[in-house]
Amino acid sequence: MTDGFVVIVMGSAADREHAAKVAASVEGFGLEVVQRVGSAHKTPEHVMDILRGYEEDPRPKVYVTIAGRSNALSGFVDGYVASPVIACPPPSEAFGGADVFSSIRMPSDVAPMLVLDPANAGLAAAKILAVGDPRLRERVASHKVTEAAKVTVADRELHGG
Repeated sequence: MTDGFVVIVMGSAADREHAAKVAASVEGFGLEVVQRVGSAHKTPEHVMDILRGYEEDPRPKVYVTIAGRSNALSGFVDGYVASPVIACPPPSEAFGGADVFSSIRMPSDVAPMLVLDPANAGLAAAKILAVGDPRLRERVASHKVTEAAKVTVADRELHGG
């Protein structure tokens, strides 16, 4: 287990399925993951209390925010914390996919990263934390080798080689 961890903050309980996919990816790298629910619109004080507690923890961390529609949560979290924030909005039937516009239009000095695929959000969090953790960096590198091997195996199977 590495010293770093990932905090997933969902805008509502409806985001649990999406958060579970992010958590599974994060846990696949041997990282601790914590899941919380708080709305920037409905419960801003609660979100600040959540963030305050994790920001007091000296361990390296990455936040993954999951909120659809008007994604104020990602900007709110990024504006409050010094750690990296990854916005990973859930897919939405109403928008024909994820509503990315509210995730990419941020004011100056607020810069959450946007990763739409939940497994890739977990990978991005692991890569960020791997910068200061050689053991985690090795797990990420091993993951990349494993995924590349799947592609070459598929090619061999397709071409009978």
